[in-house]
Amino acid sequence: MTTAQAPHAMTDLRTDGDRLWTALMDLAKLGATPKGGVNRQALTDLDRQARDLFIEWCRAEGCSVRIDVIGNIFARRQGRDPDRPAVLAGSHIDTQPTGGKYDGCFGVLAGLEVIRTLNQHGVETRAPIEVVAWTNEEGCRFPPCMMGSGVFTGQLGLEAMLARTDDEGVTVGDALDAIGYRGRDAIATSEIEAYFEAHIEQGPILEDTGNTIGVVIGALGQKWFDLTLTGVEAHAGPTPMALRKDALMGAAEMALAVNRIANARQPHGRGTVGSMKLHPGSRNVIPGQVTMSVDLRHLEPEALDAMVEELDAAVDEISARHGLTAELTPTADFAPEHFDETCVSAVREASRQLACSCMDIVSGAGHDAIFVGRVAPSAMIFVPCENGISHNESENATPEDLHSGCNVLLHAMLKIAEIAHADEE
Repeated sequence: MTTAQAPHAMTDLRTDGDRLWTALMDLAKLGATPKGGVNRQALTDLDRQARDLFIEWCRAEGCSVRIDVIGNIFARRQGRDPDRPAVLAGSHIDTQPTGGKYDGCFGVLAGLEVIRTLNQHGVETRAPIEVVAWTNEEGCRFPPCMMGSGVFTGQLGLEAMLARTDDEGVTVGDALDAIGYRGRDAIATSEIEAYFEAHIEQGPILEDTGNTIGVVIGALGQKWFDLTLTGVEAHAGPTPMALRKDALMGAAEMALAVNRIANARQPHGRGTVGSMKLHPGSRNVIPGQVTMSVDLRHLEPEALDAMVEELDAAVDEISARHGLTAELTPTADFAPEHFDETCVSAVREASRQLACSCMDIVSGAGHDAIFVGRVAPSAMIFVPCENGISHNESENATPEDLHSGCNVLLHAMLKIAEIAHADEE
């Protein structure tokens, strides 16, 4: 590795946008769908091929590669001080069944492009630079989502996750063995000085406001529930309206209540009823039971707890008024995450240094950075995606925006890792 350039030249350092785009398109060939998306679910043979390709690219850049017990891949570019914790960049390369080319993959390949750029220009950093590909972020084949980062950070138990099965009864452990990615390397959270994750926004805010970079200050906490409302199924004709115990009427009011609860806590409140199942589901029978999902989100823990209290109250009031019984069961609980101010500032400063229009933004979706942020200083970088669409084969981002995000990642990482100069011992 050659000696770093003079400090003043570093402000002009840029990644290679064409090289980043080519890597994204090459990776997208593995699991490509007829509609232009990608179906490369976790721990399938296509996932193995993508992992193999990623490792091949990393080793070509002189990186050492380690794989831990849940299959997370860490590729390290050594720094002047090899004992110093590394500055990481990463995300995931598994996709939804009807996924796109950029969700997750951009963060991993942007990290690789940072390493390629440093190598190309002979830039040596004091801290090691490392890129990580987390296992099974999507959770579509093996729930839950963010499995690899959850196990790495101790938020999810290893043995419990290895025992999780897909629809065909295959366990995570067996799937890791089948593709040859149950690693043995012990990698500690103390080896991370900072973590950055570049990602498409998966929402419409950046595009709507005309900003190129989202400086992600945190992620919404999430509380999910299954709500079952039980009344009495009865004939739609002979049963008077006033004498019905219509579970769907209660469910309809609950959907309105969920939206009312969220709208009262803007800008960060979110409330969604995403699924609803009716029993018996016959056009001339009053629904006797409805099972529905409830998804509440907020950036502040106190506000999220208050939303849950209002949900409980609404369930009691609505079910009593309609003569229903109700069962509200928690199914997921992710605490809100406020990202590290030093890392967030590094992203903000890099955006301004590079003359990229930027704004502070909150992630409404789950990302590996949420788990990593609980054990190491972390931040995220968002770039726009067309119409805010993601988890969809039509997911799209421009090469220019992806290049800008990668440049911000480069300079944010250099801010923390620090450039080693020739006159230093």
